Amino acid sequence: MDAVITSLTNETVKSVRALHAKKEREATGLFLAEGLKFIGEALDLKHTPQMLLVGQDARPHPLLDRAKAETRAKGGRIVIVTHAILEKISRRDNPQTVLGVFRQTWTPLDAIEPAQAPCWVALEQVRDPGNLGTIIRTADAAGCGGVILIDDCVDPFSVEAVRATMGSVFAVSISRTTSEEFLAWRARWPGSVIGTRLDATAGYRDGAAQRPALLLMGNEQAGLTDRLAAACDVNVKIPMRGRADSLNLAIATGIMVYALTEGAA
Repeated sequence: MDAVITSLTNETVKSVRALHAKKEREATGLFLAEGLKFIGEALDLKHTPQMLLVGQDARPHPLLDRAKAETRAKGGRIVIVTHAILEKISRRDNPQTVLGVFRQTWTPLDAIEPAQAPCWVALEQVRDPGNLGTIIRTADAAGCGGVILIDDCVDPFSVEAVRATMGSVFAVSISRTTSEEFLAWRARWPGSVIGTRLDATAGYRDGAAQRPALLLMGNEQAGLTDRLAAACDVNVKIPMRGRADSLNLAIATGIMVYALTEGAA
């Protein structure tokens, strides 16, 4: 039988709400996802919630029935909660009526198979969760194989980053590594390695990249470090034709991945 929780101080409520904190996500290997559509994306990609929290006022829906059935079948918990609890867990005044707690999935760097996709994205020290989530979503849309996080990047399983992925966090492989490990691994990359720098002389459409392409994007403020830029086959720039002297990182990454995947099947 499904559990029913009405108390804001219940231990289950506290443990799920704690997943907003990186320390708790790292300790448990879990993360929080919000919304029935998001959970439907997860189910389609064979990711089942460890726990499904359903608001008492959630409307009947075939997808909700499916989510409950698959969660039960995999041994997960279904918890019926009040609107106040949903607000507390989500930290939003207008929360989704269905929340899911999922297991994090990481792809080891050495498990990446470059030939599986025309383009892969590597990010160095990205700080903004909205940027990271949008890049993961864009990589999914463009048919990229995965996103590699180098050194001290923001957590892709933070609530803010997950929201920005719109479900693509389940569709794109995510890896994390140090710059030292990345550079050793990059030496075996079979295609072109392209960096982006404001001081580059080549344009982002100059020359043909050999696929699979590996795109390196740097930190929002400082850009790609000299060390990683030196490891690229070529560094390119996106022209600034107006008064703005740079682009948002997620926008720039989107332009680059579509340029590198143009014409891919």
